[in-house]
Amino acid sequence: MSDVSSGVPAGSSKPTIFFDGVSSRRRQVMLRLGDALEIAEDGEAPVRWAYADIRRADGPAGVLRLACTSAPPLARLEIRDAAVAADVTARCLHLDEHQTTRRGTAKIVGWSVAAAVSIVCVVLFGVPLAADRLAPLVPKPVERRIGDAAEVQMKTIFGRSVCEDPAGKAAFTKLVNRLRDAAGLDDTMTAGVLPTSVPNAFALPGGKVFVLKGLLDKAESPDELAGILAHELGHLKHYDNMRGLIYNGGTSFLIGLLFGDVTGSSAVIFASRSLVEASYSREAETGADTFAIEIMHKLGRSPKPAAELMFRITGKEGGSGLTTILASHPLTEDRLARMTKEDRPASGPPLLTDKEWQSLKLICGSGKV
Repeated sequence: MSDVSSGVPAGSSKPTIFFDGVSSRRRQVMLRLGDALEIAEDGEAPVRWAYADIRRADGPAGVLRLACTSAPPLARLEIRDAAVAADVTARCLHLDEHQTTRRGTAKIVGWSVAAAVSIVCVVLFGVPLAADRLAPLVPKPVERRIGDAAEVQMKTIFGRSVCEDPAGKAAFTKLVNRLRDAAGLDDTMTAGVLPTSVPNAFALPGGKVFVLKGLLDKAESPDELAGILAHELGHLKHYDNMRGLIYNGGTSFLIGLLFGDVTGSSAVIFASRSLVEASYSREAETGADTFAIEIMHKLGRSPKPAAELMFRITGKEGGSGLTTILASHPLTEDRLARMTKEDRPASGPPLLTDKEWQSLKLICGSGKV
């Protein structure tokens, strides 16, 4: 093709403007359409753009704005003359190659759907699997710090100080130690009674177990209380707290665990709030029940009294909200039937003497909460 000048001279009412992508200077240029597009400015060497490299860029109405893949990224050519724009467009066979086509749109939609499916799979399968595998591997110092943060909130809700009557505390320690030794937990595990009328008990990360005075008030024998405590030790033994935190916290909590930022302020707030509102899965509850049954049998005692205590509470109070043990330990008839089926005559010594049991009942004092 011969070199034919299709340019618009400087000073025209519709000048062609060129930005070289290096400086911010606005240049009025002429175009020469030969074997390549030549951009010429008076006194300057022409700039050559191969037609195959020219692409359309976003521009205002009435202006053909062009870029070039072989030129600096910010280089732009603005053609305002319709005839010149038509000539250039006719030679640029790949002008709109970079624009999104229907096929390109379908590809974007396809990748978006794939991404959404991936996220769903991570939530449904990846995070639970990670929770199961990582919960036992959480470093003990990290677990204790989460437990400490949750303990602060628990005490804020249920009473800032643990009940400390000496005789009652000695009896409670004796009961807890017998259960702890039978469960194979180390002596870093701690337990206490909080002065509130709510009948509940719960376990926290870091080996912490708390009984609320409302539950102790409703218990009629050491075996009833022991079965509940054994159930909580089961949650500790199986890392159900940490597993629940990782699962409910999703990928953000998981990343925090991996990078050591789990004890940052946002993670601590999340952890403690999650534990306050904790409810275990059916599998976790079944596992804790099994553990409690095994521990009570190991001590020569029956697990049935604990089920009777739970049923007595729920039967009287309806099992709603945080007012009952069902807030985090939903009792079903199947669970009651299972523990009743595991009932055996006592073959071991009483867990506490009558005097110790009465002292334990008064661990928070004799006054009403």
